[in-house]
Amino acid sequence: MDSWWWLVCLCFAALTDRTQQNTMSCDSVRNLLQLQQIDATTGVLDTPGKVSDLQVCLSHSVTCCTRKVEEQYQTAVHQDIQNLLQTFSYNLKLLITQNIAALQDMVDLVVREVQSHTFSLLKVLYGDLASRASSPLAELFTDVGLFVLGAELNLEEAAQRFFQALFPLVYDQLEKPGMARLDPVYQECLRSVGRRTAAYGNAPKRLALLVARGLREERIFLQSMHLAVEVINTTDHAQPSRECRRAFMRMRYCPLCQALTDSKPCMGYCLNVLRGCLASLAEVDAHWQEFVRSLEALAASMHDRNELEHVLASIPPLITEAVAYTSRNAAQLTSQVRGVCGEPVRSGPVQQGGASDTLYLQTPERNTEDTLSHRRREFLSSLRHYRAFYGGLADQMCVRELASTDGPTCWNGNDVVKSYTKRVVGSGIRAQGQNPEVRVKEADPGINQVIDKLKYINQLLQGRFIPKLGTLDQIEMGSGEMGISFSGQCDDEDGCWGSGDGAGETRIIKPTELSEEKPGENLHPGPHTQDAGCTLEVSGCKNTHSALWVLSAVYTLLTLWR
Repeated sequence: MDSWWWLVCLCFAALTDRTQQNTMSCDSVRNLLQLQQIDATTGVLDTPGKVSDLQVCLSHSVTCCTRKVEEQYQTAVHQDIQNLLQTFSYNLKLLITQNIAALQDMVDLVVREVQSHTFSLLKVLYGDLASRASSPLAELFTDVGLFVLGAELNLEEAAQRFFQALFPLVYDQLEKPGMARLDPVYQECLRSVGRRTAAYGNAPKRLALLVARGLREERIFLQSMHLAVEVINTTDHAQPSRECRRAFMRMRYCPLCQALTDSKPCMGYCLNVLRGCLASLAEVDAHWQEFVRSLEALAASMHDRNELEHVLASIPPLITEAVAYTSRNAAQLTSQVRGVCGEPVRSGPVQQGGASDTLYLQTPERNTEDTLSHRRREFLSSLRHYRAFYGGLADQMCVRELASTDGPTCWNGNDVVKSYTKRVVGSGIRAQGQNPEVRVKEADPGINQVIDKLKYINQLLQGRFIPKLGTLDQIEMGSGEMGISFSGQCDDEDGCWGSGDGAGETRIIKPTELSEEKPGENLHPGPHTQDAGCTLEVSGCKNTHSALWVLSAVYTLLTLWR
């Protein structure tokens, strides 16, 4: 009797297999692969059959695939994952890049407006001096704009260069206005006298400090936005591990081998595969969220006195007061100049003013509400929607693109079923220990580079240390084309190594507070306090009071010793 039932079962199985062979068609598989730009001219069987050399798309019944098709799937999987990463980050990257361009344009507009106002103020107070000083003014405000946008500039040198170029013009205005231009050699002699005699008091230093202190936050905000784009570019080109590629192939392409062209992965199955593949990227999430919060906090602190418009508005009166300072000391300066350079030597035509009178008055009009602060608020309002971008990336890919959401059946990696019954794990490296679909051992070191850079910029945004100019560019970070191995099995084939060497640690530097004052140099009464962490490269700060310098050094040593 038992043998009879065994015979019935064998016959039924053979009949089922034969029926499946008759109903399956490899033509539809071939056509679908061609639509997805996968070479299906070879490797796809003409009729379903048994294939023994498959490594991933194993089947208990018949299949349309051969080992060669699996190899083509591997290439397609690699491209699919990168396409998914770039597709889902597109709107975020577009949001940031468009706002970088908008904020840079606004910075340029504000700088030109202040440049125009400076020209107008000089024109009202000193007549033809404004037209003659147009080139030095243009160079100064170009340097200011470039500094805000992140250029590596020594602001003290820029301020000194401006006032040195201005001094011959101011001296000539005081001496005999309307005469022929001073000889170039004599003008160079005047510049050297201006340098030695501090013709403008401490105005050059004050100008450098004003720009460095007042515009530092705006500069950091823009640099941080550039960093965000760099982070996204790097993660966009992350390379999937071997284990991830195999799991993704089993999920997306193996159903085609059984001619299941309409079957999509079950939601739970998709989540396990994608959360395993993107486990390391999920580790970026906490640092990315802190990055967004830090940007918001910095923007909130940039109000009134720290706004670019407010800070730059202090430059025109500072320049005109510096010129007034030379006027008050005209007799002393004339004596010093003639003692070094002799009597004025003139050459060329008589100076004519007015040629550039309208040059700095023609700036585009803008709505009074169209400010940097307003644009930052709008940008941050949109950026908040992407605060959990990296933590929810796998889920978004499954929900919006890959998984079945409303069908009666779905693919579970082996067969078409009504529901996925295995455990669904959470996001992140630790959660993958119980992942039934993708084996994940540890975070991959390439992603640690992204995390380290986010840690650094978060400290910068939170004001925990003030970098020297160019420090951001010195942080090692691969370009957008670099390959990062992430998640999955981390073995020799993947090129992974341990990450417990402390490379991810970032030292927090506490800036010292320095006070700087020279009696008689300040054009305004009252004490002047230098900003914390001011360095020569950033702002041209130079502490000439030896006692304060010693106290600062002692404080720094004690801080480091603690």
